[in-house]
Amino acid sequence: MPLPKLYGELADWWPLFSHPDHYVDEAAWILETFRRTLGRPPDDILELGSGGGNTASHMSRHTSMTLVDLSPAMLAVSRRLNPHCRHVEGDMRSLRLHTTFDAVFIHDAIMYMTTADDLVAALATAREHLRPDGALMVLPDHVAETFEPKVATGGRDASEGRGRGLRYIEWTHAPACGASVYTADYAILLRDPDGSMHVLHDRHMLGLFAHDTWREAFFRAKLPSPDLCFDPWGRDVFVARVAV
Repeated sequence: MPLPKLYGELADWWPLFSHPDHYVDEAAWILETFRRTLGRPPDDILELGSGGGNTASHMSRHTSMTLVDLSPAMLAVSRRLNPHCRHVEGDMRSLRLHTTFDAVFIHDAIMYMTTADDLVAALATAREHLRPDGALMVLPDHVAETFEPKVATGGRDASEGRGRGLRYIEWTHAPACGASVYTADYAILLRDPDGSMHVLHDRHMLGLFAHDTWREAFFRAKLPSPDLCFDPWGRDVFVARVAV
């Protein structure tokens, strides 16, 4: 299946779709949660599905980070933002770097795992890259128990003064009865420096799993049963610490 337009042909517009400044508080919360889980700050973190590197741009000021994404175009965006980080093109379901880390982090990229087997494969990759006594954090946008359809808007103008801008509407649809996937449609309006406008539609297919499915996936991936906590924005967060 081809990548969504946002992660391919529109990747250069990503900083106008999602700006790093929005991730300061979230990055601090993630690092503090890892510190509490491990009993110390992590020496290094692997992020699977790192996208444009917005979260990493704040976390990597405090720890070494390796950033993995399936999209070469998004990795190019992240390299400009995070030149000090290691970047690797790879699929979180099959990646093997043959090295381990204090912590592994998966943000909303986990939503693109649309089957339970995909979810298990991604978690197994995380397990493969964790040191003994390491910690895994997975932060999905939604779980089945609390999912609600919504409409959201966003975007911004470029700061360099050349006139580029982006605005979008995100329309998240309810899944079919009993389904483990839902769709999110984006209407994206782009303004070029000469003032010309372009409108694009981008559809994303996303996974939606219940807590029991998540716990079973951790078990199948040979990970400890995760602790469930909530971040300051009310999202479910799964955290597991590997035994020594």
